[in-house]
Amino acid sequence: MSDRETLLKVEHLCQYFRAGNFVTKAVDDVSFDIKKGEVFGLVGESGCGKTTTGRSIIKLYNITSGNVIFKGVRIAAGIQSYKDNIKKAKEEKIPNLSEYIAEQKKLIKEAKYDQKNCDKEYSKKRVAELKEKYEPLIAKASDPAEKDKLTKEYKEEVYKARRTKLVTQIQMIFQDPIASLDPRMTVREIIAEGLIIQGERNKNVIDQKVYEMLELVGLVPEHASRYPHEFSGGQRQRIGVARSIIMNPELIIADEPVSALDVSVQAQVINLLNDLRDRFGLTILFIAHDLSVVKYFSDRIGVMYYGKLVELADSDELFAHPLHPYTRSLLSAIPLPDPIYEKARKRIVYNPLAEHDYSVDKPSLREVSPGHFVQCNDAEYEKIMQELGGNH
Repeated sequence: MSDRETLLKVEHLCQYFRAGNFVTKAVDDVSFDIKKGEVFGLVGESGCGKTTTGRSIIKLYNITSGNVIFKGVRIAAGIQSYKDNIKKAKEEKIPNLSEYIAEQKKLIKEAKYDQKNCDKEYSKKRVAELKEKYEPLIAKASDPAEKDKLTKEYKEEVYKARRTKLVTQIQMIFQDPIASLDPRMTVREIIAEGLIIQGERNKNVIDQKVYEMLELVGLVPEHASRYPHEFSGGQRQRIGVARSIIMNPELIIADEPVSALDVSVQAQVINLLNDLRDRFGLTILFIAHDLSVVKYFSDRIGVMYYGKLVELADSDELFAHPLHPYTRSLLSAIPLPDPIYEKARKRIVYNPLAEHDYSVDKPSLREVSPGHFVQCNDAEYEKIMQELGGNH
């Protein structure tokens, strides 16, 4: 997995919501990366910031601070933290104030430029890649018909690259299949909306793609003329999946896509996502609170608590050797269909005030073994390393 290309990189992401003088730190200094072709699970209890993280990545929110880098291009950059730094520096009257303010303003300018020009930067990068790919092939082609075909294909690909917005290569499957579908639009209109926004005007092409997507997700072309209220919850979620897949994305953010569904339907939707992942080579950020589903579906898992990432590891490693007390608490809550085991199962209660003393020694996310990161301070890090010395 470590040899794969990094598709998405999230650096020190903060998403704060302000109401007057009150600030809610929904996501606070979260960093992780997702490799091309993997499923990255993000778990935690309700309200811990999982969905906000996903929405921030896809730019539904303007992030407070940090960076979101997709395919090597910075698509989101927070500027509020730089403004807060300037305000704080003025209040404290720090040495070299003018130089510090100039530095922060430069960072703000760079962040604004990157966000505004991320599509242009990606287009340049993509056109250069296409040029490198097609020009040698066109030069080598001896048959005029083949040469014309390659030239035409090259021009079409360049045209698409110049029109494509980078963020559209990230699509989202929402948690509530009822609220996420417009009740006044037919299934055809819902699924085709993204194509039309991107400039597709050929009705036959749109219909063909919509029917193809419906069949891919286990529905039939006749469903295209119906409205969302005519479907079950599982069918509605399949429509949501079709809407995201039709855009031919590289990354899908699946925000608790099965939590509102019956258990039998959950398995069908997860298997559908697995099939689509294999067929299209998709990369998936899978947000959920059902740890059993996450273990089955994910390659790596990040655990969130109160807006912070407290542990990150490979799926098997996390379940075999949970190191953060909150992760242990989560795993102890997983029920199994075994009455004997359930009778003996002991819940581990996580009390952060009793578990940690961060008054002086502040925590940070540290790598304790290859690919395994834990939020801990110096004292906890030493304790974990001693524990791992005995277990590994």
